[in-house]
Amino acid sequence: MTSRRPTSLQTTLGAATALAGVGAHSGLPSRLVLSPAEAGSGIVFTRLGRADGEEAPLRAVARNVSSSDLCMRLGAGAASISTIEHLMAALRGLCVDNVAIDVDGPEIPAMDGSAAGFVEAIDEAGIVSLRAPRRSIAIRAPVRVADGAAWAELAPAPAGGLHMDVEISYAAAPIGRQRRRMRLTPARFRAEIARARTFGFLTDAERLWREGRALGASLDNTIVIAEGRALNPQGLRFDDEFVRHKMLDVLGDLALAGAPIIGAFRSYRGGHRLNLALVETLLATPSAFAFVGEEERPRAQRLGHAGAVR
Repeated sequence: MTSRRPTSLQTTLGAATALAGVGAHSGLPSRLVLSPAEAGSGIVFTRLGRADGEEAPLRAVARNVSSSDLCMRLGAGAASISTIEHLMAALRGLCVDNVAIDVDGPEIPAMDGSAAGFVEAIDEAGIVSLRAPRRSIAIRAPVRVADGAAWAELAPAPAGGLHMDVEISYAAAPIGRQRRRMRLTPARFRAEIARARTFGFLTDAERLWREGRALGASLDNTIVIAEGRALNPQGLRFDDEFVRHKMLDVLGDLALAGAPIIGAFRSYRGGHRLNLALVETLLATPSAFAFVGEEERPRAQRLGHAGAVR
């Protein structure tokens, strides 16, 4: 049902689509509806079902992130929506620019721990072009952030699109040191990244439970590692599923720049916090990037600072 479309035009969904499940951290049920949205609106989450009856639209951009500890959480006042990264990765990986997302629950459902369920929902709804040019962020100069041995950077790319180079290093088997490189396309996202699941160590579970997190994590939505192996009966989907999932997280986190990035991303031992810091550093360094497409719009408006939605 996905339409053929020029990549220079913005896109949205062809119809509304709904999903439901349990949040990986809260353990609470959640239902979300993804609906078509107008050109220029971006990805906007609205939290429903609050005790005070208020609805709080939140644009999925870095300035609205209230926490990047273990997951990305959008927040404004008393309203928050957690664990948006896998859904954001699916939207960016399939080149969907504008979506209105109603969330009845505190967290995006974990599904199977990957972006596959979100890809299926997007495919069911279809993707259509809008009569407006797509705005992208072209990297003009390198930006880099670091935290000890971990680091992440964006640099100009020799060819168009987003080039990703992600490396992880864990002492524990079966992860070890893994590295994967790719130029992002919808086809490669579907085949190589979308099905990679989140992972965690059994030894960390009790601490997370005491902190009120990972309450919905299970073998159905997490690769659980203990004694040097994955405990999941079905095993791994890819030999390097761990670094593929980190690449999935990177894509969802970079989407918080508010527009597709044209450039080369590279990281070593990165995570949500470092990825967010990189996006924030990029947007705070005007000399490091330029917008391509929608050049006629004022810069403040192109940055997403105008309008009623936060």
